[in-house]
Amino acid sequence: MLAPDTPRAAARPREDAGPAARIARSAAATEGARLSTAEFADWLAGRGRANDFTVRKIPFAELNGWSFAEGTGNLVHRSGRFFSVEGLHVTLDDGPHREWYQPIIKQPEVGILGILVKEFDGVLHCLMQAKMEPGNRNLLQLSPTVQATRSNYTKVHQGADVKYIEYFTGGRPRRVLADVLQSEHGSWFFHKSNRNMIVEALDDVPEDEDFCWLTFGQIAELLRRDNVVNMDSRTVLACAPVADPDGRALHTDTELLSWFTGQRSRHDIRAERIPLAELPGWKQSEEDIAHEQGRFFKVVAVNVTAGNREVTSWTQPLIEPVGRGVAAFLTRRIDGVRHVLAHAKVEGGFLDAVELAPTVQCTPGNHDQQPPFLDRVLNAEPEQVHYRAVHSEEGGRFLHAEADYLLIETGDEEPVEEPEGYLWVTPGQLAALVRHGHYVNVQARTLLAVLNGLGERD
Repeated sequence: MLAPDTPRAAARPREDAGPAARIARSAAATEGARLSTAEFADWLAGRGRANDFTVRKIPFAELNGWSFAEGTGNLVHRSGRFFSVEGLHVTLDDGPHREWYQPIIKQPEVGILGILVKEFDGVLHCLMQAKMEPGNRNLLQLSPTVQATRSNYTKVHQGADVKYIEYFTGGRPRRVLADVLQSEHGSWFFHKSNRNMIVEALDDVPEDEDFCWLTFGQIAELLRRDNVVNMDSRTVLACAPVADPDGRALHTDTELLSWFTGQRSRHDIRAERIPLAELPGWKQSEEDIAHEQGRFFKVVAVNVTAGNREVTSWTQPLIEPVGRGVAAFLTRRIDGVRHVLAHAKVEGGFLDAVELAPTVQCTPGNHDQQPPFLDRVLNAEPEQVHYRAVHSEEGGRFLHAEADYLLIETGDEEPVEEPEGYLWVTPGQLAALVRHGHYVNVQARTLLAVLNGLGERD
């Protein structure tokens, strides 16, 4: 029993509507207090000129600190940290592809992807970084305030401190607006998660020359441009708390969760790590590990110099896709409410086997049997293309991995069809699921950032 003078805890509302309203105001602000949208391209180009960035492919024998482990052939770092490239054997109980082998990145540690926000003139601004990633087609893109593996921010590499990390580890006054574990690419990572965070600074923030303050509305404009906003920024933006303007949907949230649970339950999936040296259908040369049909991707090695990184030069393996991908939602209005057709997609590296993906997510040249709805996306009339941009995937692990991201408008007069494994959901429902980990995959989160009003307006 409480003593008479013991303060009693007060119950509070379960949801704080304040952050969503403040982010909405920032999303409506197309100009910022510190850097105008028109000035951004020159600013980014200036940061590129101010630093030395080079990336070149090298033979595996020139990797420093990396080697193929005796016995397994796995590509590992001498520290035992960072990541390794291993083999994966996947079997499914149904579908057009029921068994395959592939290399996969194993990176067990959880990194931090964090955007620091602060109010200027009453409007939230995001502190974004001009960050070089060796796999980006144009090298320099707009990244979150912090984009670091645990090895990075605990300085396993013995490099410089990760700037602003103290706001995300609790060392500076802050208010957490979003914090959730999310998966990365399930086709190239095995059970990889990152902590996606949006944190408001409650003190004065020192400004570094490689960082700039932008409103959510300014980032919305930049999401319309090819290869500007990197993947790590896009996944964090998708986790921003937003209000659902409609509050209605074809399926209730309970129906959606029941359908999704059923999709996860009905698949018998086995994903087993095996030695890289024992992969059927893959061949290793001095310069790459490639599929014998020339499809899917290669494992290659690069030498990197980057003047503004915690470590200024290094070598590492990268995954290099064969061909540009396509990630597209079909979208339509149902009873006046925007919906997208989500796909419950199996990927070998997912922790829970299935996550919600765009309607189409593939590299067209990799398939003998064309994925559903691909024709509809590729042959859409110009007036049906509601959004289109080329975005890079994670440039720290993938070399020149790009995809066409699209929103394709379908006729609202068409019947509401939902093939097996597909369901019409609203952006508001996806935003609610993103508050929890491992429901919405990284490609769908890019398009959700667009649909949330961060890059697309009806």
